[in-house]
Amino acid sequence: MLTIVHGIIVYICLHYMMENLPQILAKNLRKARNLSSISQEDLADAAQIDRTYVSGIEQGKRNPTIDVVGRCAVALNTTAATLLTKNAFDEN
Repeated sequence: MLTIVHGIIVYICLHYMMENLPQILAKNLRKARNLSSISQEDLADAAQIDRTYVSGIEQGKRNPTIDVVGRCAVALNTTAATLLTKNAFDEN
């Protein structure tokens, strides 16, 4: 019985995380870009993607591949893991 309950809890946690990843990435990408003082166009050029794609990611409307997230992270001098971590750029 405990295994079933544990499985359900893990499923709910993973579902919650996956449901919010686009919003987490959107918020962190925008904050990291603003902290770096670069435009969407400059980020897009550095990450080899279209500026409208950057805009879509920042609005939570696009689901980029991990490769794209990684290229954005490199362009912003951070990591993909940081871009996908909730509240990573919030001030304490």
